[in-house]
Amino acid sequence: MKTGLLAGSTGLIGKQLLQLLLDDPAYAEVKALSRKPIGVEHPKLKNIVLDLSRLDEHFDQLKADDVFCCLGTTIKQAGSQAAFRKVDFEYPRELARLTKNQGATQFLIITALGSDAKSGIFYNRVKGEVEQAIDELGFQSYHILRPSLLLGERAEKRAGEGAATVVYKALGVLIPLKYKAIDSAKVARAMLNMAKLNSKGKFIHESKELQQF
Repeated sequence: MKTGLLAGSTGLIGKQLLQLLLDDPAYAEVKALSRKPIGVEHPKLKNIVLDLSRLDEHFDQLKADDVFCCLGTTIKQAGSQAAFRKVDFEYPRELARLTKNQGATQFLIITALGSDAKSGIFYNRVKGEVEQAIDELGFQSYHILRPSLLLGERAEKRAGEGAATVVYKALGVLIPLKYKAIDSAKVARAMLNMAKLNSKGKFIHESKELQQF
């Protein structure tokens, strides 16, 4: 059995993935990183409370087989482009570097539809850059998941997503599958499923593929 490590365990996808990992017999231990105690009790769970900007101070606690990165924010929530880049680029890259040095063989990350390191759109460019930076670390197995607009109940509301969700639902039959809004639970299930395949190499999963889960 393996040890899974999850960053972003209180987010929309992360909290669902956490429960899936805890329920799955393939994982003997699940380490969940968070800024505050997550309030979940389970014999397999180890909640590591830390400041992601000082992740290196917790190096000894980051040993795992499979690493699941569900970190992410918005520029409005972060307050600036620099703060957004810290959460969506610097933290995931550092997490990948440290866990790789601790022997992790699989790294799975949620980015976004349209991720492209050469994009003229700042959000898409940062997502593409983090994909690229982690790829250069050379994990045996590296999965990139690029979902479209996520459906689900967030702890916090994101400006614009409510209206966008209404539009997506109303025009769902007219929107190509690649761009359709996707239930966050599907993305969580896909992430776990891909990790359990133990496939070697780099894999990019677009939103259209994730819909099947």
